[in-house]
Amino acid sequence: MPEIEFSKEEIETIVRKIQLYFKEELDTDIGQFDAQFLLDFFSEEVGSYFYNRGLHDAQTILEKRMEDITDAIYELQKITEFRK
Repeated sequence: MPEIEFSKEEIETIVRKIQLYFKEELDTDIGQFDAQFLLDFFSEEVGSYFYNRGLHDAQTILEKRMEDITDAIYELQKITEFRK
């Protein structure tokens, strides 16, 4: 799996969201370093599960679209002695 890299701005946004979550949901202040550490941990230990689920969902959508295209092509076929 290729390594997923976030931009500096994306990391800053995610870290702020972690800090906000801890403040609002757990009534705990968490520093930027700790939030970054937590982000790194989840990225390394859990990120692959979310990544794989995203790939699975994309593949499911693609398969459905291909099925729709196949059906549309089938509907365009003209009746011949080979297809009645």
